Amino acid sequence: MKKYPDAIVLLNETNSSLTRKEHIPLFIATINGIEEIVWEIINQYPHAVEHLNEEGQSILDVAVKHRQKNIFSLVKHQKIPLARLHRVVDKKGNTLLHHVADMEHYRGGTKPGPALKLQEELQWFEQVQKVIPSHYVTLRNEECKTAKELFEESHKDQLTNAQKWIKETTQSCSTVAALVATVVFAAAYTVPGGSDKNGTPNFIDSPYFLVFTVSDVLSLASSLTSLVVFLSLLTSPFELQEFHFSLPRKLLVGFTFLFFAVITTMLSFGATILILIQSERKLTTLLLSIAAFLPVLVFAIMQFRLYVSFMGSTYNILRITVKALPPFLAPCLPREKKLRRVD
Repeated sequence: MKKYPDAIVLLNETNSSLTRKEHIPLFIATINGIEEIVWEIINQYPHAVEHLNEEGQSILDVAVKHRQKNIFSLVKHQKIPLARLHRVVDKKGNTLLHHVADMEHYRGGTKPGPALKLQEELQWFEQVQKVIPSHYVTLRNEECKTAKELFEESHKDQLTNAQKWIKETTQSCSTVAALVATVVFAAAYTVPGGSDKNGTPNFIDSPYFLVFTVSDVLSLASSLTSLVVFLSLLTSPFELQEFHFSLPRKLLVGFTFLFFAVITTMLSFGATILILIQSERKLTTLLLSIAAFLPVLVFAIMQFRLYVSFMGSTYNILRITVKALPPFLAPCLPREKKLRRVD
């Protein structure tokens, strides 16, 4: 804070509640996401959070507009001023929830893919809605629009892009799942090494034959399961609220089964090669194993970030949902491991 002495002086000029100042350093730091400066100013001058800008917006409004979630959480934990800040209505009649619909300052989000970006916006809307009074949800601004109506209107283009992306992704994954299912189904009737006149596989005593059989069955089951999930995804309603949890969850399940199907398919392929070659050289076995799992490794690397994002979003929603359940729905929880409240 030694680098910003003018900012401290400006913020300390008045101690009045909810005063309006232009070019308040606290707001500038909030817009640019400089958490250290925001924290230091609030720590030294707690009343600074009650300043309003020329548009009648508080620091919470500015943080919400610019998607500065860390700063929003920081101010939210200031219990005393929060009681007034979350009731602030700006000069245009916009509440704190109306500012979630502001796309002018939207910078693209932090997650990959249009569907996850839209999910992130829906989660942000829900997070802000928990802060404001319940009756503020139905308030209308000067344009006679509620926060939800304004959100739906401003996110139309993002919804269209998300619908297009998830349809194309689902169709591509369905094709891959069907291809894997076809390959492993055919492999089940083509026993490696052939069979004798009684129909018994010639290499039934080989340890790799059991690996081939188990991996082939698991691959077929996983690929068909993922195919069913993707087909159900294609027939789902692509409404705005469906992107909050339902569609990402289905896509995550489909991805998981498809990835497992690819792994078991390559495991089955590797076992087949080892059965036919019957090599005792460890180097040969190692090279064949690496070659067999190379497609799996490439697939995992290419889709890792997207998969982790889906996993994280779904886990957070499930965690919040479970913690919101009544106590009688979770009777098996130990007393010392009670669920903690999520702010």
